[in-house]
Amino acid sequence: MPSALRVTDIRTAIERRQFPSVTVWNRVEGRPRTQSFERALRAEVRDALWMLTKQWQMGEFRGSDAGSPVFAKLRVDTTRLTKYRPGAGAVQAFDEQLPLEATVERRHVPLRIHRRVASLDLRLAMGREWLALVEGIGNHRQAFVAAYPIQAPDPTSTADAEIVAHPQAWELFAAVAGRAMDGGSLYEHLVESPGNRAWDGVGGITTPEHPDFEKATAKFLAWFERLILQPPSKGDDAWTPPQLEYRFAASAPERDGAEKVYVADSYYQGRLDWYSLDVDAAAKPLDPVPGADVPPVPVARATIPVPVSFTGMPNTRWWSFEERKTNYGDVDASTTDLAKLLFLEFALVFGNDWFVIPYTLPAGTLADVRGVVVTNVFGERFWIEPAGAGADDDWQRWSMFTIDVQGRGGAADTSLLLLPTVPKVEQGPPTEDVTLIRDEVANMVWGIETTVPLASGATAPGIEAARQLRAFYEARLPPGGGVSHEPTAPIRYQIMSTVPESWIPFIPVHVEGSNREIQLQRAAMPRVLEGGPKPPAKVEPRTVLLREGLDRTPAEPYYVHEEEVTRAGTRVFQAYQRTRWTDGRVVVWLGVRRQTGRGEGSSGLRFDELVDQPEG
Repeated sequence: MPSALRVTDIRTAIERRQFPSVTVWNRVEGRPRTQSFERALRAEVRDALWMLTKQWQMGEFRGSDAGSPVFAKLRVDTTRLTKYRPGAGAVQAFDEQLPLEATVERRHVPLRIHRRVASLDLRLAMGREWLALVEGIGNHRQAFVAAYPIQAPDPTSTADAEIVAHPQAWELFAAVAGRAMDGGSLYEHLVESPGNRAWDGVGGITTPEHPDFEKATAKFLAWFERLILQPPSKGDDAWTPPQLEYRFAASAPERDGAEKVYVADSYYQGRLDWYSLDVDAAAKPLDPVPGADVPPVPVARATIPVPVSFTGMPNTRWWSFEERKTNYGDVDASTTDLAKLLFLEFALVFGNDWFVIPYTLPAGTLADVRGVVVTNVFGERFWIEPAGAGADDDWQRWSMFTIDVQGRGGAADTSLLLLPTVPKVEQGPPTEDVTLIRDEVANMVWGIETTVPLASGATAPGIEAARQLRAFYEARLPPGGGVSHEPTAPIRYQIMSTVPESWIPFIPVHVEGSNREIQLQRAAMPRVLEGGPKPPAKVEPRTVLLREGLDRTPAEPYYVHEEEVTRAGTRVFQAYQRTRWTDGRVVVWLGVRRQTGRGEGSSGLRFDELVDQPEG
């Protein structure tokens, strides 16, 4: 049967590829039909002419420019992060002497909760440090103990209920009352106002001793800052309570006089790196900071490219044997393991096509690679630009270690950001632990305080502390204050049931200015006691995480965005973090972590019900 395609000039047809055909293959693979690969791996040679034809078929006789790079010149524009803004706080100079995790996560140590003394163990340590610093300045130990005493709790007063209700806290306060100094009160006095001095209200200190006390004050404040890192002021906390996450921004000057602003809108995982930030192209420059507008420095560096090498890498020569430490042939990868398959293809097929150009950058640097001039063994020079250039929303754009640009339609950001972070952070036990769950039956959200801080500095399970506090109030009710129910009826009408005092309600309310969007507002359950005060007191949360706004004057409501509490719930806890910085210093701070909860729950809260009364 004659062909329907007439080719008058076959040479021209092949050159112009007028007729599609399969004439070239890029590889020959042995496909054994048994489980044994022995014969397929022998590479048996019987017919030299067949080998020549296969070489021709695979295009090996065609001339190819396979020159290796021998020289490279790199053009890089480097700048540094110079400004930092925590949440909605004031802009400050970027501190490169601290890990970025500590700068972002640090929170104030709660020396007072509900306007009452807290963290007694830390207060005692601060008192001992101060007395050790002023030991050589006269004999003023008892004067400072008298001026900043540890007050003994009153077991008959409800003002000290959160101390007396817990035996372990009461015992510690009673043991040190009148004997030890409250260093936390001294620290609060010193940082309250720049004009406050350590000898204010302390008798027996003469004027010639003031310079020595000034030096001791500076050492005391520096010691506490080294002990636990804290924000410089009250408004410099990056934690955003409505979103239950950290938010911050940082910026670096560019070569054209502009400023590149990086934002982190949802950081709570505890592992901070380049992927936690986005470039906000529409953001305004951060407020000016003295000495922060340093222009970037262009750098041109010449170097020799180095071939990539790794353990188990196939040798380029046919009769060379690889070492047996890594066996890529034993890697088990299914058809859905795309990342593993890509890695194996890079390692086994294209491993010898990659070269490395070493370039060392300090932490906190923003590097923008403008291009690389590569010279190969044939003397040819090539100008290579970043592979990730183009539109940021182009899904076909290949990139690695690049930061997203907020908004669509803009140019991609090909710069490399090296944050001053640490590889490992040690975390202590939670000082506060709160779980936010959804209660669909009661149509609300509950903030369950699973771990609460005691005034002594220790912690206790939330349900246990709630029961102890309620037992304290019940034990101090006036005698005969109960209500008589004579004659007893078989049923009783109950307006509302109760829940443990460690359950703090959050009710849905409308967002101001919107008729559809809702948010969660912290509410309060009444502490109903037989014969107790009328109206009953409100149960307040005991954790700093849920007391947001309560300790301010006047008290402010606390709202949580409704989408932050999923059906699986949300766990938020606060704990001390510890790491070691590059200069060997140990850095400790109090940070918050957020995790996914364990599902919905039910409080058992009920309204308007008839309760059966026990007989007799």
